[in-house]
Amino acid sequence: MTLAHSLILETRRLHWADEASCAAFAQILAARAGIHEALIELHGPLGAGKTTFVRHLLRALGVSGRIKSPTYAVMEPYELPGGALAAHFDFYRFSDPREGLDAGLRDVLAAPGLKIAEWPDHAAGLLPMPDLRFQIAVRDDDSRDVHVDAMTPRGVELLHG
Repeated sequence: MTLAHSLILETRRLHWADEASCAAFAQILAARAGIHEALIELHGPLGAGKTTFVRHLLRALGVSGRIKSPTYAVMEPYELPGGALAAHFDFYRFSDPREGLDAGLRDVLAAPGLKIAEWPDHAAGLLPMPDLRFQIAVRDDDSRDVHVDAMTPRGVELLHG
């Protein structure tokens, strides 16, 4: 997915040497004001660590119990401590964005709460502007290069705390 640079308010480049680095960044992000209302897009190839990041972020936000990939269900909802809601989407299997309309996702996306979308390009036109857009790339040593774009003022705040 390519967006015009004029839409990017700020960019941060990260290196996750291992899964602990990913978990540490998720902890930092979970502590930021505004996270409970953010929309986060995750881009990267299969096996890049998108779902792993989501699991670490939801754990850092206090979700207990099983956190599973929504690849077949499209969306998995979670209740956060304090009553806030989170929705984890995986649009990998979407072949037509209208599938989302048929599934009622527009209502879910319009409701309050944290939304995290994997494979958002498969739901083109259905998703609003994300606050943060992650591009995760796997290096030869199995570490990750992560490019995070803040697309909204909330996204900038999430990057800075």
